[in-house]
Amino acid sequence: MHIAIIGAGISGLLSALELLEQGCSVSIFDQQAAGKAASWAGGGILSPMYPWRYPQAVNDLAKHGKALYQAWNEKLLPISGIDFEIHETGMLIFDQDDFETGLNYAEKYQEPMQQCEYLQQEHLEQINPRVSEQLNEAIYFPQIANVRNPRLLKSIIAYLKLHPNVQFFENTWIEHFEIQQQKITAIRAANGQHFEADEFVIATGAWSEHWSQQLRLSIPVEPVQGQMLLFKTPENWLPTMCMNNVMYLIPRSDGHIVCGSSMHHLGFDKRPSTQTQQNIYKASLEMVPELENFPVVQQWAGLRPSSPTGVPYIGKMPNFDNLWANFGHYRNGLCMGPASAQLLRQLLLKQPLIAETAAYDPVRLIERNSTDMTV
Repeated sequence: MHIAIIGAGISGLLSALELLEQGCSVSIFDQQAAGKAASWAGGGILSPMYPWRYPQAVNDLAKHGKALYQAWNEKLLPISGIDFEIHETGMLIFDQDDFETGLNYAEKYQEPMQQCEYLQQEHLEQINPRVSEQLNEAIYFPQIANVRNPRLLKSIIAYLKLHPNVQFFENTWIEHFEIQQQKITAIRAANGQHFEADEFVIATGAWSEHWSQQLRLSIPVEPVQGQMLLFKTPENWLPTMCMNNVMYLIPRSDGHIVCGSSMHHLGFDKRPSTQTQQNIYKASLEMVPELENFPVVQQWAGLRPSSPTGVPYIGKMPNFDNLWANFGHYRNGLCMGPASAQLLRQLLLKQPLIAETAAYDPVRLIERNSTDMTV
C-alpha cells in the first residue's frame, strides 16, 4: 500500500514511521523543509502542562508519549546516529490553585506517570536549589520528562530519508486534491506536479483550514503564535522543569534552558515581539532568579495548530473513502504525537486500537458545518 502524507511535522513524520513498520510505502510532502514548523519550535514536555485542565481525550493519547518515544529512540538511534535526549528531570508546578487537583489526578485517572507529591520549602530546596525563595511550596512530578524536539525531528528525518520505502518532497506546496466520486485519485502541487497514492493523510497542522473549501467542510484549525527564549547555563545546572502561571522552564542536559511561552492570534505571523520576550524573561527570573547571570542565546516563535478544545482530528475524513486526518493537536502535538500516529495507523489498516476513537473522529467536521449553517 502506498500512502501520501501531506505535512512533515511531528504528526506526519510519526505517521510515516508507523505505516512503514507495517510494510507500507510512504511519500511525504511539506511546503518547506521537513520538521521546521511548530514541531521544531515547541518545548518538548512529555505531558500536557496541567493535564487536569484538558479534555480526557488529550490525556488518553499524551500518557503514551514518553514510553513510545523511548521505544522509537532505541530503534532509530543506531541508524540515524542522533539521540532524542529524553531528559527525565521531573516537573515542579508552583500554581497553588492547582495543588489539590494535581495531587489527586494520578489516582483518579489511573495515570501512574502523573504521581506527584507536595513539597514545602526545605524539601523543595533539596529537589531544586535554584528556585526563587519567594516560591516556597510546589507539587513535584518526578516522572515527567522532556524530549529535545529538534534532535527528535532530525533523527526521524534522517531515518526516513535512508529508508528504501520513503520518498521525500520538501518545499512542495500541495494545493489541490483530485477527486472522483468519493475517492482521492491524486494530489496536485503548486508547481503542477501530480502524485498518486492509495491512501492520503492530511497532517498539515496550523495550515489545515486550507482544505475547508475544496472538501466542503468547516475545519476550525488556526495558527496561534507562541514565543520562546533559550538561555545557556552550565551542563545540568537546572535540575527540574519548572511551571508557574502557564510559563515554563525546560532544562536540556547540555545547559540550554528553553523558556516559554505566549499565546497570540496573529495569523501566520511568526515575528517575535520584544514585549512578549520581555514578559517571558521576567517570568523566567521570577522562578529562577540566577538566570539573570546567563545569556539568552536564541529567541523564536512558532505557530500552534489550534483546534476548539485541543482534541485533534484523527481518522477517516467524512465523505471520502481514502482520505485521513491527523491534525489539530494545539499545544500538545509533541506529547500526543506517538499515540496519535499509532491510532491513525490502526484505523487505516483496520487493526486493534490504542484508544477509543469517537472523541477524535473527523465526522465532527460535518457536525460543526451543520451547526455553522444553522446559526
